[in-house]
Amino acid sequence: MLVLSCELEAASCKLLIMYKITGIKNKDKQGKRVNIFVDGRLGLTLNAETAILEKLKIDSELDSARINKLTEDDQFRRCMDTAVRFLEYRPRSESELRDRLQRRGFIVDNIDSTINKLKEQGLVDDSSFARFWTENRESFSPRSQYFTRRELAQKGVAPEIAEEAVSSIDDTESAYRTALQRASRIRAVDYRDFRNRLGGYLRRRGFGYETINKTVEKIWQEQAGVKTSPSENSKRGS
Repeated sequence: MLVLSCELEAASCKLLIMYKITGIKNKDKQGKRVNIFVDGRLGLTLNAETAILEKLKIDSELDSARINKLTEDDQFRRCMDTAVRFLEYRPRSESELRDRLQRRGFIVDNIDSTINKLKEQGLVDDSSFARFWTENRESFSPRSQYFTRRELAQKGVAPEIAEEAVSSIDDTESAYRTALQRASRIRAVDYRDFRNRLGGYLRRRGFGYETINKTVEKIWQEQAGVKTSPSENSKRGS
């Protein structure tokens, strides 16, 4: 339908093209999204709740500007919903979230708006994320400062934020706790074998040479229940 719209103050007229809604059908089995047909053809796809709130129904008329606005708003909402679902599993860094939304095909403007909104709500905060990641590692799978700092860097956390978060890690204590968990599963024939296995495990978690040696020796003596030095035990096992 063509409608002549005149702006009296500007003394000008413009031609508007109006489209009539001819059908509304569910796009998915859950009925969460609907396809809206205009003039017999698919015109746009929206969240079902949006269609209800906008009072869209058969025989309603839409101009191109409103169709564009509905489409843009829907894309932003989909971007936000995707981000919130991603955050439900665990906190994420801003970089992690941005990468996920980009892979899902959302445009940069919607990604920026979504992240800014989530920041305002306190749901995206790299400082909080870095603390969460560090505390989680310390509780369930201790690693060195170096290794944890590298993990945070891989997740796009700024160096100064990562440094502040990992400053609470005591490498000596963390190495002991993770080594103690691992040692119970090592069946070594002598100290050298024990040192190689447990030492390799600690190296893969980023601990330094000196920390590894002290930790391995301490746990060996605790488990052996003897005061003899590792070198003496090694000699006896050779």
